[in-house]
Amino acid sequence: MRKRFLPALLTAVSLIASAAPAKATAETPDTGFYSAPGPHSTVKLRGGPDHTFYYPDDLAVGTRYPILLWGNGTGATPDSYDSLLHHLASWGIVVAAANTKNSGSGSEMLSGGRFLIEENAREGSPFHDALDPAKIGASGHSQGGGGTIAAGSDPLVTVTAPVQPGPQGNVRALHGPSLFIAGQKDTTVPPIYVRSRYRYADDVAAVFAEIRNSDHYFSNGGGKHLKGALTAWFRYWLAGDQRAGTLFFGPRTSCGLCRDKASWSAVERNAKARQIR
Repeated sequence: MRKRFLPALLTAVSLIASAAPAKATAETPDTGFYSAPGPHSTVKLRGGPDHTFYYPDDLAVGTRYPILLWGNGTGATPDSYDSLLHHLASWGIVVAAANTKNSGSGSEMLSGGRFLIEENAREGSPFHDALDPAKIGASGHSQGGGGTIAAGSDPLVTVTAPVQPGPQGNVRALHGPSLFIAGQKDTTVPPIYVRSRYRYADDVAAVFAEIRNSDHYFSNGGGKHLKGALTAWFRYWLAGDQRAGTLFFGPRTSCGLCRDKASWSAVERNAKARQIR
């Protein structure tokens, strides 16, 4: 029998209050605005097909929050990314993080998305009629980044953001926009490898962004920049947040990541991405 979100089946629940986000500064868009906490308090809970879910605590019928599938790095669990996943949920994104230490196939990630679609239709579920099954993204780190690319070939997923991705998945099978994130000082998945994967993704709008001074584990402030970039990327594509799009698109002189050289050591956009305004 598949697990449902009944009290007896919940293995962990937590509530985290989030401060209101900083005021936007339209003149200088950067990831700083989106690296601040969003307006929602968040809930963390385990259930479903061996997943950990992070979501706003004010889910209500008809609100239609987007879904993000998360894949962990090799040997890691969602707890390793707890701050990031709570952060995304604070911005109105329901995160399904598979409790697997080997997420490269993308299959466990996709099972979380399918479960949430079922829960959205099930009366009595905390997610009932509160999700948008047409707005599903995927992201993950390292092996989970490879799993993100693998999951991104499924029609369920409309947008992806592989972070320092491993070799799994075929970027030419992606059918939606993709943000490839590298760390300038990453020796586990070097930036040159991430850039090569990005350059093969020429059938979709793709962006390559390298976090200045960051290693594979987001040292030297890399975690803050990762939070901001992922939040903005998915807010734009899944929630229609037009300001978030200014971080990635438009003229290079106004593109937020392109201008923020203190945080990003390299930013590239392929031909399809440069056409987005």
